Amino acid sequence: MPIKVQKDLPAKAILEKENIFMMDEDRALSQDIRPLQILIINLMPIKEETETQLLRALSNTPLQVDCSFLMLESHTSKNTSASHLNKFYVYFDEVRKKKFDGMIITGAPVENMEFEEVNYWEELKKIMEWSKTHVTSSLHICWGAQAGLFYHYGIPKYKRDSKLSGIYRHKVLDRKVPLVRSLDDYVMAPHSRYTEVRREDIEKHPELIILAESKEAGILLVMSRDGKQVFIQGHPEYDRMTLDGEYHRDLGKGLDPAIPCNYYEDDDPDTLPVLNWRNGANTLYGNWLNFYVYQITPYLLEAEEGEDSVK
Repeated sequence: MPIKVQKDLPAKAILEKENIFMMDEDRALSQDIRPLQILIINLMPIKEETETQLLRALSNTPLQVDCSFLMLESHTSKNTSASHLNKFYVYFDEVRKKKFDGMIITGAPVENMEFEEVNYWEELKKIMEWSKTHVTSSLHICWGAQAGLFYHYGIPKYKRDSKLSGIYRHKVLDRKVPLVRSLDDYVMAPHSRYTEVRREDIEKHPELIILAESKEAGILLVMSRDGKQVFIQGHPEYDRMTLDGEYHRDLGKGLDPAIPCNYYEDDDPDTLPVLNWRNGANTLYGNWLNFYVYQITPYLLEAEEGEDSVK
């Protein structure tokens, strides 16, 4: 089933060229289906790229999904035009009385800062608190996962000795949990980060379960046992060329970055990177949408007074 988006969202044309079924508002109105309402807090600097990646990841299910993108009032984006944001994004005050089936908080290039030093931390805390009563299940990605674990459970992040960048193999730890259903024994996923959360801190919280980890990259996947909070300390949604772009960007800045691990053929940055994580990513996002959003959420999303209910 399709992803419902605004007609002229740039990601729509890109994904349609990949034969991904996208639906604009007019066609969606003609279908007697209640689409899943997903709120995406996009904290990544190149927002159009992240929009495309997430919509692609959410498209591989039989479910119709209606995505809303949220921008923060306490932060001004430097890499995305104001016209794009004003056209396709909303502020929290515009949606705070609504309820959503799911919410996604993306990564952000602020991981070397303490959480309290991030200029939008207070606003993000309000959104995460609001989500407890207004969202059926929330998915957190990379820094978003670290932020969610810190806010909800007080779990700290730690600086690594060097940046973790590459494609890593993770062992799936509990195959009975629906979130990892149909995944292989090992799942590949990209990482790009300077910080990490650690197993020993997560294990102090019996309400959390670790579902996938790597000897080299550490924790990949954590979930609250009630399924309301899902944390991915990686970037399964990344495109084939995303790490390549980051590597050459850092080269241009004179940072002398290490070549991303397990990414290029023979570690040669002039070759086309090997794409070996897409199926696992699609399965993971599809399982989240199906088992923790669609199967759990009420058919009627009751809004607060002054807002229309979603049917």
